[in-house]
Amino acid sequence: MEIDLIFKIAAVGIIVSILNQVLERSGRGEQATMTSLAGLVVVLMIVVERIADLFALVKSLFGF
Repeated sequence: MEIDLIFKIAAVGIIVSILNQVLERSGRGEQATMTSLAGLVVVLMIVVERIADLFALVKSLFGF
């Protein structure tokens, strides 16, 4: 497993968390929610890309 993937996900989480706290404290709750959703989408895109690579590897391994 690549450790870079874990660091990327952790970095996105930290940045989103900081932005969320700043926006909540400034009274912009709706923008904070949108920031959290955007962070979730970014992480899901990274994970889906890796899962697609895994399926391609399994497909090539078994010769489907």
